[in-house]
Amino acid sequence: MENISEVTEFILVGLTDTPELQVPLFIIFTVIYIITVVGNLGMIMLILLDSHLHTPMYFFLSHLSLVDCVYASAITPKVVVGFLTGDKVISYSACAAQMFFFLTFAINESFLLASMAFDRHAAVCKPLHYTTTMTSSTCVLMATGSYMCALLQSSTHVAFTFHLSFCHSNVINHFFCDIPPLLAISCSDIYTNEIVLFSVAALDVFFTLFIILISYLLIFVAILRMHSAEGQRKAFSTCASHLTTVFIFFGTVIFTYLQPSSSHSMDTDKVASVFYTMVIPMLNPLVYSLRNKEVKSAFHKFVGKASSSLGLLN
Repeated sequence: MENISEVTEFILVGLTDTPELQVPLFIIFTVIYIITVVGNLGMIMLILLDSHLHTPMYFFLSHLSLVDCVYASAITPKVVVGFLTGDKVISYSACAAQMFFFLTFAINESFLLASMAFDRHAAVCKPLHYTTTMTSSTCVLMATGSYMCALLQSSTHVAFTFHLSFCHSNVINHFFCDIPPLLAISCSDIYTNEIVLFSVAALDVFFTLFIILISYLLIFVAILRMHSAEGQRKAFSTCASHLTTVFIFFGTVIFTYLQPSSSHSMDTDKVASVFYTMVIPMLNPLVYSLRNKEVKSAFHKFVGKASSSLGLLN
């Protein structure tokens, strides 16, 4: 790369420097991370083990759980260790790697949410053609496309960001290596980076949101035409969990990335970032499991089988 950075490591300011908050925040974020990993891996395991969950909806949900688990793992452990040890130094290469993995899987989540919206549209609006529309090959193609688009976008962002020089400061006013705080400490001209960031993020957000909004507009029209109150209730129930995740995820992403750099408040961005890096990955399995009878049934069957196996061993 040209204009190789003069720094070899960065210092992450973190969420707070207040000594009294370090231990409480360590406990809180450790619990959040444990729930995130256990919840998402548990969801993946349930979907793999229960044949009733081998449907397109749960295929995408298993990938969503994988994505949440990975991109939370790219950030949270470093933050938790910083609270405990006070070590907030991250090497240049580790910073680039953290940004790459975070962006890859966070961007992938937006495409997966759009794929899930299309799947719900096919299930509610065209139930008779659902099995021929959402075939196994179609689902695999959509998931693969999500990963490829995410890889392309994240590679672009990382290449443009780490092509810059960081000669004024190596102190990042954030708790992980994100694009806006790195642009803020660069001594290079960041105009092109800002254009690329805004353009690519806007294209990603508006493209996926367009698919989601159109899908749900058609779903709501189809629901209103239903004569069965039970059918309407079931359709709303299957969509509510997904809509909850969509609103929280896209709301925080738009707030963080789709505003001019002059409007950025790093302290405010940190709060928003906590939601989409730590809270949303924890909430997704809870939202989908608590509102989903099929997931609850699969969980009860799994617990029953595990209890029976332990009883036989005893």
